[in-house]
Amino acid sequence: MNRPAPEPIDPAEIPDVARAVVLSDRFPHLATTDGDQPRLRPVSPVRTEDFTVYVANLRSYHKTAEIAANPKVELAYLAENHDQVRITGTAEILDDEELLLSIWNDNPLLRQYLGSIDNPELVVYRIVPNRVRFMREWALEYHEVPLD
Repeated sequence: MNRPAPEPIDPAEIPDVARAVVLSDRFPHLATTDGDQPRLRPVSPVRTEDFTVYVANLRSYHKTAEIAANPKVELAYLAENHDQVRITGTAEILDDEELLLSIWNDNPLLRQYLGSIDNPELVVYRIVPNRVRFMREWALEYHEVPLD
């Protein structure tokens, strides 16, 4: 069997193609660690700004304790054509009240499930990227995406 040949990509287009992958995947996977055990689960970001991703969570969820113990996380995005983006970063609890209110107002599902922005279960993480990589389907090599 011949190895599939990936569609070539102009290096100048990589940031825009990577952004398109991120925007196309509504349920990326979030990797955390639980002691020495990796954990992976789909999440639904409540906001994405370039490669900074915001994820809502409940304080009682196990991933809250995992992130508190080790805030280094990775998000994996997969497009329909199997292009992928990996965002490696640090999760921090969002404490910007104005931004939190904006996210709350933009997400009816949050309001439906939690009832009030003052619900003590609500925590929103801002995942600040320190590395973003893009891979074209079957290319078997990542391209570094510059962070502005």
